[in-house]
Amino acid sequence: MAHEPLTDLRSFIELLKRENNLLVIDQEVDPYLEIAEIHRRVISCQGPALLFSKVKGSQFPVVTNLFGTHHRLELAFGSRPQNFVRDLVQLTEQIMPLKLKTLWERRHLLQEGLKIGLKTRNGGPILDHCQTTPDLTTLPMLTSWHSDGGPFVTLPLVYTEHPENGGHNLGMYRIQRHDATTTGIHWQIHKGGGYHYHAAERLNQALPMTLYIGGPPALMLAAIAPLPEDIPELMLTSLLLGKKLDMVKDPRGGHRLVANAEFAIKGQVPPHIRHPEGPFGDHYGYNSLEHDYPIFQVSHLYHREGAIYPATVVGRPRQEDFFIGDFLQDLLSPLFPLVMKGVKELKTYGETGFHCLAAARVSNRYSREAFGCGLRILGEGQLSLTKFLIATDGDVDLNDFGQLWCHVLERIDWQQDLFVFANVSQDTLDYTGPSVNKGSKAMMLGLGQEKIRELPRTFSTSLPPGCEHPRVFLPGTLVVQGIPYTEGPEQAERLCAWADLREWPVIILVDNSAEATCSMQEFLWTLFTRFEPAADIHGSAASVNRFHVGLTPPIVFDCRMKPWYTDVLEVDEATRKLVDERSSRLLPPHLR
Repeated sequence: MAHEPLTDLRSFIELLKRENNLLVIDQEVDPYLEIAEIHRRVISCQGPALLFSKVKGSQFPVVTNLFGTHHRLELAFGSRPQNFVRDLVQLTEQIMPLKLKTLWERRHLLQEGLKIGLKTRNGGPILDHCQTTPDLTTLPMLTSWHSDGGPFVTLPLVYTEHPENGGHNLGMYRIQRHDATTTGIHWQIHKGGGYHYHAAERLNQALPMTLYIGGPPALMLAAIAPLPEDIPELMLTSLLLGKKLDMVKDPRGGHRLVANAEFAIKGQVPPHIRHPEGPFGDHYGYNSLEHDYPIFQVSHLYHREGAIYPATVVGRPRQEDFFIGDFLQDLLSPLFPLVMKGVKELKTYGETGFHCLAAARVSNRYSREAFGCGLRILGEGQLSLTKFLIATDGDVDLNDFGQLWCHVLERIDWQQDLFVFANVSQDTLDYTGPSVNKGSKAMMLGLGQEKIRELPRTFSTSLPPGCEHPRVFLPGTLVVQGIPYTEGPEQAERLCAWADLREWPVIILVDNSAEATCSMQEFLWTLFTRFEPAADIHGSAASVNRFHVGLTPPIVFDCRMKPWYTDVLEVDEATRKLVDERSSRLLPPHLR
């Protein structure tokens, strides 16, 4: 949708108002739990963005759900960025041998490319106000879940520069307020800002840091994008924006500032200091626990006149991050074949928190080329934290998981097409492994044009004792309800040894089969967030041939909750009751 570049947050808010895609709530609301629950109810109805104009304990209004539908992302960015990336990829494929005709036909790319960059101005709105004695308690940071360890910045834009080479990183790393001048900084493994910090720490230096809250929508999206480490996020911001990003010098020194940000909080992260951070209800739909992380010491805080505080709420998918992730995949997907040869298409699934499941269409021009393509994916940037990868050379729609899953099950040779890699790093927020950051991953191949089996579609035989309520959710996939893991940890092994189940390629063992099969969303979430490949995949028999473990079906995925897993996020009764009582005054009937 064509409009002037959205150079700041309020220009986007004004656009949403014109499009009748913003609900203004004038009643006072509490950033402690209440705003988050209102947000969750509205996003579950695919409702509008929310502007809370009167927030308890703060002078600043709060806006949430900015990107909670595909339509609002289209409003914010249109199709220009995707077209530019696609055309650029096509040019790289066509430019050799060099032809003037090709360059002339693509001259618009040069014109667009010249708009990308940073432009320093003499002043900007971010300098309107400065707290030289900063007080973070004046900001309306949200506490989203009753189990959270405190208030958090949930749309933090964390800017750092490498202490040795000056390369910059803009990332979204959660920020927990500890006191008026100190926060935690949740740098997980494999995060660019964390690399900067550890490099500074090796030099025994503090790392300067700027925390932005709010700004052009493009700035927020760029901070989330899983870019390779050496691609600067501020350049992606400029590409999304459609013009150079305005910057301004900080009169007090240090990093330049994004001129149209709402807030810019300056300070440093000292070396060798850790402080407990968390718990926090994260985007997998579970609590992440308290762990020690570095701290951010604030020196001063800028904000523009009439600053608006943007926030989001994460939790059990689908939340706002689901739509952002889909948009970024559409934007960046044309680049995948360039950086990962043989990978034709790649998708990570927001229903599983993204890192838990990825699927790819790959080349298999010679025997097992597909395996090499899979390794490229598992070795690329943040994709290396993927827990389960499905790869096929078939012409299937990766957006249709049912079609993909059946296509692979019809072709997989369980003796050679399932690879489990134990003792590797695992996403920090995934607690299915033996300890934090440690776990396993798996790659599952479904290759060739011809099926090697027909998939059963009905179940009419028996189950072993303790198993009940079988449901065929997809062809070849039987979902079975078992006893709690604590009462029968060996139940998965008994299940795959049961004679009446030999025709089933895959059995999913869950705590509640009705809940796990009520929708594709719940199926994917239950399956892929509740098992660890090296511990929870079982076959009726296993053999080792040339150091590879082959399995005999049925293959059982034990997706029951384990004692070391963290709690599923649930709204506490007091907050639910509070919003129930106030909803008639806060929300129109269709959003309650």
